Order: sequence, then structure tokens, then C-alpha cells
Amino acid sequence: MALTLTLLSETFAICRLDPRADIPGWTTHGSLLSITRTAEELSIVCPDSSAAENIPCDRPWQALRVSGPLDFSLVGILASLTAPLAAANISIFAISTYDTDYLLVKEAQVTAAIAALRQQGHVVNCD
Repeated sequence: MALTLTLLSETFAICRLDPRADIPGWTTHGSLLSITRTAEELSIVCPDSSAAENIPCDRPWQALRVSGPLDFSLVGILASLTAPLAAANISIFAISTYDTDYLLVKEAQVTAAIAALRQQGHVVNCD
């Protein structure tokens, strides 16, 4: 299954806070924001420029957005994207929303990630 993805122009940070922490005010801006709370952590994906400097964050990441909306009955969407990236030894951080999926790739590997996806027949548009 060939998918169309778009590379977002911003860079992102993946941050980790205490699971009981309040959601910080700096999480209100940007084209992509994801907040996930579990019993072990509060994870925040936000624009790199918004992330506080005094908390643990991994950066810089770039995001590839799968064109959607994707129907919930579709099977293998992430597998069709992550398999070629894994074969190219490229680590990802995946986020799923109601409408679509996002793959975050370390900025240093984004060119190789785009090449690997295109080699498998996916279309990658760059902003």
C-alpha cells in the first residue's frame, strides 16, 4: 500500500515529566502537540522552540504526517512505514491521532528516512 506523507517544517522535542506534573503552559503552540500521561510518565511532543530547557527532552526530531483521514478499518498502515525504516536502521517515534499517523525521525536521519520510504513506493512531500 503506497501512502502519501508530508514532512513538517518544524523541529520537535520529545519531553518527559513526572506522571503527576501539571501540563505546562509552553505546550500550547505549534503545528503538532501530543500529550500522553501514564502511571509512569507524562510525555510531551512539541515544537523544539517551545520546550522548556530545564526538563529532560530528546531533540531535534522532524515529523512526517501521513495524509488522511485514515479509516479505522485499515490494517498495516504503520507496519508499511516502519518496516522500511527499521531495515534502514532508522529509529522512529510514532503518534496516532483520530485522523492519521505521524512518524517522528531524528533530524539527522530524515533524509535517509525519506529515501527509504520512497524506495518502498511511498510519496513524501517536503514543505
